[in-house]
Amino acid sequence: MSDPAQKATNLLQGTLDLLILKALVLEPMHGLGLSRRIEQITQGTFQVKPGSLFPALHRMEEAGWLAPSWGESENNRKAKYYRLTVAGRRQLRAETDEWQRISVAMAAALQAS
Repeated sequence: MSDPAQKATNLLQGTLDLLILKALVLEPMHGLGLSRRIEQITQGTFQVKPGSLFPALHRMEEAGWLAPSWGESENNRKAKYYRLTVAGRRQLRAETDEWQRISVAMAAALQAS
């Protein structure tokens, strides 16, 4: 990226799960689509590499938050698609509430003199 203000940022622990859950709210996606969607919804701030994304997807699938199915990608390749489960939607709400609480606390701390 040529704009220094648009540099990628390291994901804080716990952020990746929330971003994956949020990216899957509208429709099921495969890994590459998820990576692109996260970059899009964070305006390029977070770029998720396969080495981080796929272990997280597997862990979230094991937790019952995601349900996989096989389909074809845009370029007619076999791809594993992920969709949110009911438990995944509950987890999204819980994690969203927690991050909102944390962000309010961090903003207050940064404003303190």
